[in-house]
Amino acid sequence: MSESPSNSMKQIKVDKVVINIGVGKSGDPVEKAKNALSELTGKKPSVRGAKKSVRDFGIHKGEPIGAMVTLRRTDAVNFLRRILESKKNVIKSSSFDTNGNISFGIREHIDIPGTKYNPDIGIFGMDVCAALTRPGYRISHKRNPSKIGKDHKITKNESIEFFRSQFGVEIV
Repeated sequence: MSESPSNSMKQIKVDKVVINIGVGKSGDPVEKAKNALSELTGKKPSVRGAKKSVRDFGIHKGEPIGAMVTLRRTDAVNFLRRILESKKNVIKSSSFDTNGNISFGIREHIDIPGTKYNPDIGIFGMDVCAALTRPGYRISHKRNPSKIGKDHKITKNESIEFFRSQFGVEIV
């Protein structure tokens, strides 16, 4: 059953973009990662703790080892455009999951356009995850949640087509 693109309930949009920097140790590196994220996004990052203790790395459960920021609405779309530009608008098809979300990594945050090297911060790699949504998805987050119908869920092919048309991304 093919739906016409004029159906407003089938319109796909970016729900949120989550940027994560995992440092692996607490202290000064986490502060530098927080500064890098706030410089990139203009938002206040939150610190993430270790899920479990790893004796070989000297990490204890709950110890802060990373920082992350969640962007929504126009901030998310604008940041996603900058990030995709740093990837030369080329994304692997394996970066898309079956629910239409996308996740990829950036090796150096100074590759992002408009970012200058700051010797006080250094260079960090990061993970970027973008979640796509449609009108009606909110029903799954209410107090009495309902399921989203399989025809209404975003497929991998739909999200690939969305990124091609909205961001001019080439899928490899």
